[in-house]
Amino acid sequence: MARKSNPVAYGDELEAARWALGLPKSQREIDAIHRAKKRLALARAQKSKYLARRVAGIDPRKIDDPHEWGKIPVLTKDELRKLSTEEFYRDFCIAGFEKAVEFWRSGGATGKPLFYPRSAEDMRYMLGVAFRRIWPCIGATAGDTLHVSFPLGIHPVGQLAPRAAEMEGIATIWAGAGTTTPSEVQLDLILSLKPTIVAAMPSYALHLANVAEARGIDLASSSVAKLLVSAEPLTDAKRAKLARSWGAEVYNSFGMTEGAMTSVERHGLGAMVAFTDLFFLEVVDGASGKPVAPGETGALVMTPLWSNTITPFLRWFTGDIVRMAPQKKSKDPFSVFPTLEHALRTEGFFKIRGVNINHGDLEDFMFQQAAVQDFKGEAVTDPQGQDRLRLLVELRRGADAVATGRALVAAVKRKFEQTCEVEVLPAGTIAQEFEKSVKAPRFVDRR
Repeated sequence: MARKSNPVAYGDELEAARWALGLPKSQREIDAIHRAKKRLALARAQKSKYLARRVAGIDPRKIDDPHEWGKIPVLTKDELRKLSTEEFYRDFCIAGFEKAVEFWRSGGATGKPLFYPRSAEDMRYMLGVAFRRIWPCIGATAGDTLHVSFPLGIHPVGQLAPRAAEMEGIATIWAGAGTTTPSEVQLDLILSLKPTIVAAMPSYALHLANVAEARGIDLASSSVAKLLVSAEPLTDAKRAKLARSWGAEVYNSFGMTEGAMTSVERHGLGAMVAFTDLFFLEVVDGASGKPVAPGETGALVMTPLWSNTITPFLRWFTGDIVRMAPQKKSKDPFSVFPTLEHALRTEGFFKIRGVNINHGDLEDFMFQQAAVQDFKGEAVTDPQGQDRLRLLVELRRGADAVATGRALVAAVKRKFEQTCEVEVLPAGTIAQEFEKSVKAPRFVDRR
């Protein structure tokens, strides 16, 4: 949802920014950014009524000391979701709507989605740097044509990816997902306009491939050479199927609404690089909160360094499980950044078709269903390669399985904007499975 959303309006400001697209040349430069910007991030958090009490004892003079920085409690989705919309804008934000030029929809893990206000200064770095870096990172140039199949509604990536591409001189086709431009029309556009790059969520890219196959269209021989995906987990199997169906090189990317585009797969590297000059990224042990060694798996904690003028997120616990390790410095300007591998697991929510489904929200919802005795939630990939939510349920005695199943599908659609699958199990099945595990696996990602 945008106000004053014409990307050209930012053009002059972007060109005048201190280092609009420039990459740091060394870790020393990145360290200098961290020293200055962590202090600013703390100062802005102190202006937030909600965050001020959390950072009251932090000494800004010692902020470079990992022990002092670690005293700042991480901010979790469960904490934020307890705030009402009014409390979020009044107590968390540090400026009013008069400073905002856009609003970005949260991923939805906070219950009712919030819309984060973004200032023109925020956008210099979110759009003009973080998203703009996608294109040189994957080796795109002004000679490319981009077909955008990300959702074009209130999902930020659908708006920001093509705007950033235009800043790089790349011709863009704003098709949106199938709800904006029917899939068959999109295929006709690809065949007639001959784009070299397609940008889409993995599930929709697979759907387009399935529609093409049904129509007898050989996408593998089309003009598309690169496929940029984002907003959903990308398994090795899904990547292989996408590459085979499209005959294109697949590039993964990863970001979050609380920050921006954070990590993009580098052309020729075969791994994502993380923009550590824009975000202070920590990988911590999910239980203790202590940092893990480079290359070890842990939970990602993110602090935006350049885009916190209204929403001063500080040590945001993203819930993503990642591995981050430094690269060996080379002539590649992106080698200054560490690689980031997304482990395709999350703590506390499923991400399905770009929407976060909080496990706590789903559990509360399911236990409110009068006919449901027990349940288990799974994220799965169906035979068409689409991500789905599957609910395995046991019903109370006397409940009508068919009617309950239909009602549950409709209720999930209304609540979570997802079409789910419902499978009714014999009574006691789930309990027996739970008894075999140390921790009851009520939520399982099977993708």
